[in-house]
Amino acid sequence: MPRFSLRWRVALAMGLGSVLLTSAVAVAIWNLTSGYMLRQREQSAVRQAEVNVRLVDAALSSGSDGLTGLLTGLTTGPDSTVLLFHDGQVLTSGRQVDARLLPPGLVDLGRRGTPAAQRLLVDGIPVLAVTLPIESTDGAYVELAPLVQLDRTFRFLSALLVAVTVVSGLLGVALGSWAGRRALRPLTELTEAASRIAGGDLRARLPTQTDPDLTSLATTFNATAEALEQRVRRDARFAGDVSHELRSPLTTMVNAAEVLRRRRVQVPGTAGKALDLLTSEVDRFARMVVDLLEISRADQQAEDPTLETIDLASLVANVVAARPGGPVPLDAGSPPPQVFGDRRRLDRAVDNLLDNAERHAGGVVRVGVRSHGGKARVEVDDAGPGVPPELRDRIFDRFDRGARAGRRGADTGSGLGLALVAQHVQRHGGTVRVEDRPGGGARFVVELPEAER
Repeated sequence: MPRFSLRWRVALAMGLGSVLLTSAVAVAIWNLTSGYMLRQREQSAVRQAEVNVRLVDAALSSGSDGLTGLLTGLTTGPDSTVLLFHDGQVLTSGRQVDARLLPPGLVDLGRRGTPAAQRLLVDGIPVLAVTLPIESTDGAYVELAPLVQLDRTFRFLSALLVAVTVVSGLLGVALGSWAGRRALRPLTELTEAASRIAGGDLRARLPTQTDPDLTSLATTFNATAEALEQRVRRDARFAGDVSHELRSPLTTMVNAAEVLRRRRVQVPGTAGKALDLLTSEVDRFARMVVDLLEISRADQQAEDPTLETIDLASLVANVVAARPGGPVPLDAGSPPPQVFGDRRRLDRAVDNLLDNAERHAGGVVRVGVRSHGGKARVEVDDAGPGVPPELRDRIFDRFDRGARAGRRGADTGSGLGLALVAQHVQRHGGTVRVEDRPGGGARFVVELPEAER
């Protein structure tokens, strides 16, 4: 079952509270208003019936022949009815109603001398039946007072109260949403700032808060972010300083290794194998220092001053063409995707992926460039055994070896090449991951936001 966000839970709670409160008020208003109006209508109908029954009783006592005309004059409207139960007969005036529709007990109460009143629905019309005894005879006088207008009033009042309750609930939800958005705005800003820091923007800070309850939160977060930025920059400067210090002796080592490599034929046997191992390690060490310098520069650089719109297919094609070795199959989709970023860093990221496949996975099988779901996608397929699921995140960590050693080839690398790929891709707002290649092997996938055309 999906869980609502905190903002919507606040809004729904406000809406539910508003509905409950308004419903309670609406029920109270309905009971008070309907009860008062109904009592007033009953009292009015009973008083009128008492006056009318006295006139009927007087006419019966005097033996007047104008009883029918009197009954006609006693009706108060087209929907009112007067029934006189006398000498086994039923005289009706006004709206004609079958006397058998009346409850027998109601008429019997009048004949026994007991006044009574009851709300009924006769022929689809709500009425108030008032039964009064006739003192001069054993008959009963029944008057049906229509409640049509009162029923309409009740319907209007009930519809109005229901509408007010619904509107109150909607207003409560809207107010709760607004209040939740304002109350959670500091958390939204905190989330955005934390996301920017996680994305590499170490300068992200929370704005100054005027609310005393939020001042400590903003101050603590900004102090933590400042300390983190300073530590990362110190580490980057340290790595850069070490790399610079290593460049001079490394240059000497590389030159010496190159001299020894040219004279490899003069060193046979075990010494020759040791020389091959030494020159390969010098080459790997040189690449590690270059990668370390690149990472330290990326850590210290806060912004990219050379952003431009780049044809990603052309960039990948140029990187593939510049690498030594045989041709690599390039699968470029149409139209070619375009990205907005730093050409040097993207060039380096693609080159490191190709180098990783050649050094640790038996070579590159295919390179693909295409658009996919609004993203520019680069795929590098290798011929290796693949990457186990538990290592697919770790291989992008700096200097990671762990259980990966021995699975991706004898040379496990320095752990900086893929870390540099992840860092450059992340600074462009993209992601990099490893998948299983159809047919075996690993597929490194880089996804970057496409530039607007």
